[in-house]
Amino acid sequence: MCVRGWPLRPGYSSGPFFVYGVFRGARSEYGAIKEPRVRVNDQIRISPIRLIDADGEQVGIIALDEARERAEESGLDLVEVAPGARPPVCRLMDYGKFKYEEARKAREARKKQHTVQVKEVKYRPGIEDHDFEFKTRHVRRFLEDGDKVKVTMTFRGRQMSHPEFGIEVLERVVEEVSDVGKIESQPTREGRSMIMMLSPLRSR
Repeated sequence: MCVRGWPLRPGYSSGPFFVYGVFRGARSEYGAIKEPRVRVNDQIRISPIRLIDADGEQVGIIALDEARERAEESGLDLVEVAPGARPPVCRLMDYGKFKYEEARKAREARKKQHTVQVKEVKYRPGIEDHDFEFKTRHVRRFLEDGDKVKVTMTFRGRQMSHPEFGIEVLERVVEEVSDVGKIESQPTREGRSMIMMLSPLRSR
């Protein structure tokens, strides 16, 4: 993975659905999920209903009062899961437990989501080994976390006339992190800096 030969000229840059039998919502015209009201127990008004038991088995079409009695006897809630059906479909379940589990799963899903960010790590030509290793560990960690890394090589004074020294450092960075990252955009000169973008090999 060599980065030699890149341009060095100054300024150059390169419908409704169900989850566990409970109606969750439908997309509005703006694309957002619109959560409908879920009727539970005494909030259900239409009779008869089609009843599903706690095991997901069809009980059949029965009177609303009978469904409420079954719910009370079993210590469960009667939840309307398909209000648009005729007759409406209701299910026996522990609604409080269901809502808790749904909230927990939503929290876990948010934790697993990763928004790719661009992290920047700056180097200088002739950087000492200790500083190089320290900065490169940061590059590696960012790539392992699934983020992109903007590697910036900053030149001062006479260093501007020897960009090859900066290229050598960038080559070392690429070699050190080649098992977790790759070059996304080749090094280009931007004023007193040289910019190279790295991206992770495996997205999260």
